[in-house]
Amino acid sequence: MPDEPIENISGGPSGGGIEAAFDPSEATTRAEAVVDSLGELYWQKTYGGQDAFECLVRTILSQNTSDTASQPAHDALMEKYYSGDLVEALSEAHQDELAETISSAGLYNQKSEVMIDAAAEIREEFGSESGFDSFVCEEEPETVRNRLLEMNGVGPKTADCVLLFAGGRGGVFPVDTHVHRIYRRMGIAPPKADHEGVREIVETAVPEEKCGFGHTASIQFGREYCSARKPACLDGPEACPLYDLCEQVGVDEVEETVVDPAETEG
Repeated sequence: MPDEPIENISGGPSGGGIEAAFDPSEATTRAEAVVDSLGELYWQKTYGGQDAFECLVRTILSQNTSDTASQPAHDALMEKYYSGDLVEALSEAHQDELAETISSAGLYNQKSEVMIDAAAEIREEFGSESGFDSFVCEEEPETVRNRLLEMNGVGPKTADCVLLFAGGRGGVFPVDTHVHRIYRRMGIAPPKADHEGVREIVETAVPEEKCGFGHTASIQFGREYCSARKPACLDGPEACPLYDLCEQVGVDEVEETVVDPAETEG
């Protein structure tokens, strides 16, 4: 893998302030052991430092779509609208033009409305893109999260991504579809836990400095090993590096069937 850092760390000065040591044998919870095992699999970089509003826009674009679809939409949006202050530009944007610009991301009418409304709200309350940056990076994380959740179209995962990738906050473990599936399938969260339920359990069980890495690494693990329809464990214990840490809730290796963990409870 090119450009690997010398050390495999989570956090650092802009991501919680503490470098994490990944040692599954020293983990105090199974969730931490999972993240530590992922720390032995994947390289990653420090978190924080993204422009807060651009991070919000990027995360809105990624909702219910793939990176391959949302990235071109983000690039097209930045090319058309960014000239120093994206908040100012989008607060004045025409929705039909913005929707056409981001059409590759899907749900473009809804997403364009959410972004324009958010930009206008942020401009009114914080004055500018830099004012919003200061709020995200300097206020108490819970205050920032609650304020973001008040915005139309901004859910918990989007708010947490802004806290993590723009604010560089430790202890933030955003829950997307991969994280939601993996930690219920492993038996760390209850089968019927919703996204917020999974987040609360994992953030309690994983040290603050490892949460950011745990989020991104779990997504990578979900794509490479623990997919929704055909997890690697169906090919045998040796096929999944986290096999011994997983309860395989909803997975029947004998019948080679897979259901959502929630379907295993009556």
